[in-house]
Amino acid sequence: MAKNLIINNIFKRNFSSTNALSRKINSVSVVGSGLMGSGIAQVTAEAGYSVYLIDQNQNALDKAMKSIQNSLTRSTKKRFNKEPDHAERYIKDTMDRIQATTELDSGAEKSDLIIEAIVENIQAKHDLFSKLDSISPKETIFTSNTSSLPITEIAQSVNRKDRFGGLHFFNPVPVMKLLEVIKTHETSDATYKTLLEYGLSIGKTTVECKDTPGFIVNRLLVPYMFEAVKMYERGDASFQDIDTAMKLGAGYPMGPFELLDYVGLDTSKFIIDGWRKRYPNDSTFQSSPVIDQLVSEGRLGRKTGEGFYNYKK
Repeated sequence: MAKNLIINNIFKRNFSSTNALSRKINSVSVVGSGLMGSGIAQVTAEAGYSVYLIDQNQNALDKAMKSIQNSLTRSTKKRFNKEPDHAERYIKDTMDRIQATTELDSGAEKSDLIIEAIVENIQAKHDLFSKLDSISPKETIFTSNTSSLPITEIAQSVNRKDRFGGLHFFNPVPVMKLLEVIKTHETSDATYKTLLEYGLSIGKTTVECKDTPGFIVNRLLVPYMFEAVKMYERGDASFQDIDTAMKLGAGYPMGPFELLDYVGLDTSKFIIDGWRKRYPNDSTFQSSPVIDQLVSEGRLGRKTGEGFYNYKK
């Protein structure tokens, strides 16, 4: 009887989720025009959506639009290598769908979906979503591209908690196929279904995840990288040999130290420090003296030319 009850509950849950009425998305606002925001705007526009790319800084917007143009130029050379006219038209059509603006209202008032991609600061996100909640139509869905902060905590600043979820993209967005779609305990089935459909429509492979620290990828990846650093700190092996071992022995495309340099040591430190503060009793989230020292010296990885490896040569 207990087995039948479990099966019935699973069936009811799946049936409810499957039959939830999703909302049609036509227009999307991306708030934040940095590396992630510009990438999200690009793939969304390529999928045929009208996109508002919003940032407080006009120079940042100009840089983002140029970056999108360059990215499209590179990708279309492969897709339309013998059809330059098609490539040119494809680039123009995609760029025409993106409206860059410093006015938050202009996008928020017209969008069916808003994706936040600003700095990883909970107060900054609360301030933004509080403003968005007051100016956006009540049907508009809010999402965050955060990689480390709880979606539930970010959503505390809005009234539409049933229309709030997470869309975690990966860098570089136009290349990486994965999209983590995050559901809080208050996200409605209809909202969640809409987010999954949006992800598929822009060519991503979606995975579903509850609002757990780091979601799927970072929850496994960040502790793995820090465990590798602990091996190095103990003197068990050099960081170069650890990288070689994980690439040739585990089939990873990058070793953990190469990946730390790629992600940014400051970013990795920020994530682990934040988790340690939130979950002080979890021994998985331990900081690293070596990374703390490198960050204090400004050796943040590839973006500064030096981290564990030297990229200046």
